[in-house]
Amino acid sequence: MNLYNIKHPEEQVNFAQAVRQGLGKNQGLFFPENIPHFDDIDELLALPLVERSQKILSALISTEMTESQLAQMVKNAFTFPAPVVKVEDNVYALELFHGPTLAFKDFGGRFMAQALATVRGDGKITILTATSGDTGAAVAHAFYGLENIDVVILYPQGKISPLQEKLFCTLGGNIRTVAIKGDFDDCQALVKQAFDDVELRQTIGLNSANSINISRLLAQVCYYFEAMAQLPKEMRNNVVVSVPSGNFGNLTAGLIAKSLGLPIKRFVASTNVNDTVPRYLRSGNWQPNDTVATLSNAMDVSRPNNWPRVEELFKRNGWALSELHSDAVNDSETEQTLKQMYDKGYLCEPHGAVAYRVLKQDLQEGENGLFLCTAHPAKFKESVERILQLELDLPETLAKHAALPLLSDVMENDFATLRAYLLG
Repeated sequence: MNLYNIKHPEEQVNFAQAVRQGLGKNQGLFFPENIPHFDDIDELLALPLVERSQKILSALISTEMTESQLAQMVKNAFTFPAPVVKVEDNVYALELFHGPTLAFKDFGGRFMAQALATVRGDGKITILTATSGDTGAAVAHAFYGLENIDVVILYPQGKISPLQEKLFCTLGGNIRTVAIKGDFDDCQALVKQAFDDVELRQTIGLNSANSINISRLLAQVCYYFEAMAQLPKEMRNNVVVSVPSGNFGNLTAGLIAKSLGLPIKRFVASTNVNDTVPRYLRSGNWQPNDTVATLSNAMDVSRPNNWPRVEELFKRNGWALSELHSDAVNDSETEQTLKQMYDKGYLCEPHGAVAYRVLKQDLQEGENGLFLCTAHPAKFKESVERILQLELDLPETLAKHAALPLLSDVMENDFATLRAYLLG
């Protein structure tokens, strides 16, 4: 698999290098030079999740790994289902929260851990990543206990849900967590500064597990195929997919699935009031505002890292950006939507509610809608219970970690302090 740096196309790497390196020079994102096209989609969709995912990832990664290596990686990573649930006539939810940390990031995080363990070579590796809520837990649990791999996770202090925090800040061992006095964009900026520091990068073997790492992104492609496989055949050519969008890795994976031949009619990028992309698509002006804290905190991102990949895909495929519909939902609308969904018999959480609301606004007559549910409602226990006036039982995973003490360090938003911490 050959990949190039979107900012500097002359920098080209293979899959193993991209996984180990994370980012290219000048913080450029790696992107596949060629994306194959499947002609036998119905045959592919007839396969079970793991077998189908092995074929998809084999076609993308090509001959760089043996079939048996890749098959084992997928088998080890995808140990849980991604069911499609009917919410109402012609509207379905893809539930991506049945993994060990109850969020969609489990697919990418676990596959990346398998990929890095396969291609790592000698020497120590330090994973540095920023999270707005769910990435942290998925990465922490995927890499917990792996030899010679240290993990440092930055998150915005007080801006993720208490249960999200408990799920990855209670592990210890090779997992270090740092609460930054700032927002997610500040955390993400610190990660980028670290990657720009050549001496630091080489000294500690720096890598990232954000969706900037191509292995995570490719793994996420697989659940779009899984969703389509569960829909009736007669619906498949008219499906509109609404993706709750923060850093835009999830949408990028969906667009790669479409490039591979999956017959998705179009996508809807659903955001909260951190609406850089909806405003950009309307005006043509890229003007990030300061990040605002919302109920759907995993989407509290004003400078989405993966947006260059989205634009690259549209440009390469000859798609018009006007085909990408996008809108924003405020907290009051999110609460209202959660109540409406519950009245219909579907228990959701803020991110899924945002995706559902924008989908319903955008869906045209004769179209079938699919929205992504990216986290278990219990991860947002406080807000969901308040809004819906009910009590949620905690899944065993959450209950276990909720009782443990936090092990995080607190740090100012300062790169020199972070650098010393990483070297120490």
